[in-house]
Amino acid sequence: MEIQELAAEQVVRRPAESRAEPPWRLAWRALWTSRLVVLLAGVFGVLAIGRAPGTQGFDPAGLTEPFGYFGNLVVAPLARWDSVWYLSIAQGGYGHELARMQFFPLYPLAMRALGVPLRSDLVAGVVISLAAFAVALVLLHRLVRLEIGEEVARIAVWLVAFCPMAYYFSAVYSESLFLALSLGCVLCARSGRWALAGLLGGLAAAERATGITLLVPVVIMFLYGPRTDALPDRVRLPGSGWRRLLPTYRPRASLGWALLVPAGLGAFLLGLALSSGEGLAPLQTHSLWFRHFAGPFGGVWDGTVAAWDGLRQLLHGPPPPSYFRAAGGDPLVVAGGNLVQFGFLVVGAAALVGALRRLPVAYGAYALASLAMPLSYPVTPQPLQSLSRYEAVLFPLFMWAAWWVWRRRLLTPAIATLAVLLGLFTAEFATWRFVA
Repeated sequence: MEIQELAAEQVVRRPAESRAEPPWRLAWRALWTSRLVVLLAGVFGVLAIGRAPGTQGFDPAGLTEPFGYFGNLVVAPLARWDSVWYLSIAQGGYGHELARMQFFPLYPLAMRALGVPLRSDLVAGVVISLAAFAVALVLLHRLVRLEIGEEVARIAVWLVAFCPMAYYFSAVYSESLFLALSLGCVLCARSGRWALAGLLGGLAAAERATGITLLVPVVIMFLYGPRTDALPDRVRLPGSGWRRLLPTYRPRASLGWALLVPAGLGAFLLGLALSSGEGLAPLQTHSLWFRHFAGPFGGVWDGTVAAWDGLRQLLHGPPPPSYFRAAGGDPLVVAGGNLVQFGFLVVGAAALVGALRRLPVAYGAYALASLAMPLSYPVTPQPLQSLSRYEAVLFPLFMWAAWWVWRRRLLTPAIATLAVLLGLFTAEFATWRFVA
């Protein structure tokens, strides 16, 4: 069933949609209820099981714990792991430290700008993440309602707010800001506002490496749609077979606005080149984070093998491979992490196939291009490391998932299950146990 047919199914519900809850109110309810789960799970996790042993060295300067006992307890689910890098960049810039150059500048720059009046870069980071997440939920509702309908849009908002990795959306991480920018970019392209789409895409590309893949949906929507502008520019009606490869709309000069997307990445590289002489560092320092190129989507095979080995370890406990010891990790923890990330790979792959089949091609192509980067550069100890976090910002996956949940009337059990997983993963994150 194509997306147009899915939307047509809801035509009979238009009167109900006119009385639907306003998007901002829905976003607010999803925001505060999911953040309550994050806060309670993080605080009780710290109180119940305490900080993981041997993790003090990950934040020697205490950037994630600048307050007293109670304040540090409250921010436990908000500032861990990569938060240290963002806070370090916000306070001291990049300098000549190559490891910092893997983190793109837009989020720490915004933290620093707001941190001055707030007198805390950590508080500024949380405020930016929460505000951006609220905006992202409203934009998500608008986009899904446009493509599928009101009921599916409502479900999509709840699924994103309670997804297992949703604690990143209120933490000192770049996920919320990227999600808002990418949604804004695609929504503007959908309505033919190409200059604004290019600008938002460029900001996203200056915010994280996968932002460059927003060039894919912008160009596809310009040439093939779906779009709600410039109907006289239509060259032909959508065809079948090889004719589907021909552009539906005439290429025009306004397509040039799409070049603002790679310009965002170029501006970051140029800034590094002028300030430190290391302009290509973000493209060349994968080895610092144990990443290596394994071929296009080579991480899928590596992750599958690692998950099988992890299952064997958990069941039989064979001697751990030497690279586990070299990475300084507990072999059983690494094995469990490999299994968890493989689970996210399977679920993400199913959602990707669904998006490619059911949604306009621009959405599935964007998700596929975004996943190509982490799945082609696996991590040596854990090939699929952070895959769940990368999937959390791929809204086309949630668009299809929301339709799937809606068709089967599974919203309540789905949100209940996700809330439990969100609480468990948040507790691990807050206690410095590596999750993604």
